[in-house]
Amino acid sequence: MAILKVNPTRIALLGLKKELKVAKKGHKLLKDKRDGLVKKFMTVIYEAKSTRESVEERLGAAFDSYSRASAMTAAATLDSAFLAPSAKIDLGVSVKSVMSVKIPEFTVEKSGSAFSYGLYETTGDLDNAIVKFDDVIVDILRLAELEKTAENLAEEIEKTRRRVSALENVRIPNLEDTIKFITMQLDERNRDAVVSTMRVKAMILAKEENS
Repeated sequence: MAILKVNPTRIALLGLKKELKVAKKGHKLLKDKRDGLVKKFMTVIYEAKSTRESVEERLGAAFDSYSRASAMTAAATLDSAFLAPSAKIDLGVSVKSVMSVKIPEFTVEKSGSAFSYGLYETTGDLDNAIVKFDDVIVDILRLAELEKTAENLAEEIEKTRRRVSALENVRIPNLEDTIKFITMQLDERNRDAVVSTMRVKAMILAKEENS
């Protein structure tokens, strides 16, 4: 570790001791924050993984149904079936703070019907596809919310980890070594002062005895 460039005085020593106390307290708080963030991150990741698996499976089923419908339905009929959609989704986005991390929150409101065409003109596969797409859309938005949350948490975890590491491996050891160095310097000065005092006293006593 390195000795900080400070004058080896008692005032500097007191200042360094206060700084070391603050650094150790900050180190503990940052470690607690890091551990809390990691715990929250793992919870979000678990839910995101589960949600993604569900979304991918249901989207796959929806596309399968649509592929069969498109193979059995004229392109013009498919185009006209989606000309006047009545379904509507209102997406609200807000932000909350979790341990100084900005976390997005989505609110979803669906209205209208997913069916914007006459059922007699289409096949059952298209109807099934529409139902499946309509059913999965909210979870797609939830997945986006979870993955953005995980991304923000991961960034903050890395920042906090670097700060913990800097305090743990650089700042605190440097402060401790500097405090130790100044303490040794001051002790040495005290010893020199005692020795000098004793020498002066001995010289005075010797002079008194010879007079």
